[in-house]
Amino acid sequence: MFITSNPGVWMAAAMALTMMTIQPNQEKTMQENTYRVKPIPGPITIDADWDKAIWKEVEAVELTHYMGEKPLFSPITHAKLMYDSEYIYGIFRVQDRYVQSKVTEINGPVSTDSCVEFFFSPDTDSPLTYFNLEINAGGIPLLHYVKQPRSNYQVLEAEQIRKIEIAHSMPAVVDPEIVKDTVWTIEYKVPLAMLSEHGKVTTPAPGVKWKANFYKTGSRTGNPHYFTWNVVDNPRPDFHLPQYFGTLIFE
Repeated sequence: MFITSNPGVWMAAAMALTMMTIQPNQEKTMQENTYRVKPIPGPITIDADWDKAIWKEVEAVELTHYMGEKPLFSPITHAKLMYDSEYIYGIFRVQDRYVQSKVTEINGPVSTDSCVEFFFSPDTDSPLTYFNLEINAGGIPLLHYVKQPRSNYQVLEAEQIRKIEIAHSMPAVVDPEIVKDTVWTIEYKVPLAMLSEHGKVTTPAPGVKWKANFYKTGSRTGNPHYFTWNVVDNPRPDFHLPQYFGTLIFE
């Protein structure tokens, strides 16, 4: 044991002890999630049926991290992905409350409604450029290609976005808001050829990795909230922070 009356030594020792105490928790908080994406085993019908056989053996991610203040009600959101050489297939299931879907125009402010979002960077050489696909509970999409959040991005034309096949379990319009417990699903099929018209797409294949995050929001519902799959460390809600994307690993 070493004993000293020097206050500088005591201060250094206290700081070292503090760092030893908090560092493991910081590492745990910032740990990056990974998701292994399976190849699709056969034909699929895009019908928003979470329970159909082709999705049964596919692992789901859960969106458990919230941004901003914790909402009064926390929806339980799961998502799954599959792929082939031409498409990315995805499905969300939300065990929700305070469900609304008012926006009916493509590229409208769908995130103000009950909304699920898939942000992904398909260019392995440029992991901070990404597409943000946002779909409200009524199946209305928004799709941008982003090189720099909010300053350098392209809004895809509605004609192109309609090439994405989308199915939804809720009516196209949900107004007034449903305040009781409600389960809703969104399923989608994104053509890679359409994406490649706007940016480089590294074709999914075994061992290929993309960066991505899954989100659930409803910023102007009766229960505003912002949930993420991978942790986004920011003092205010902001999904456009690709440095916090997790990793998709194609099998």
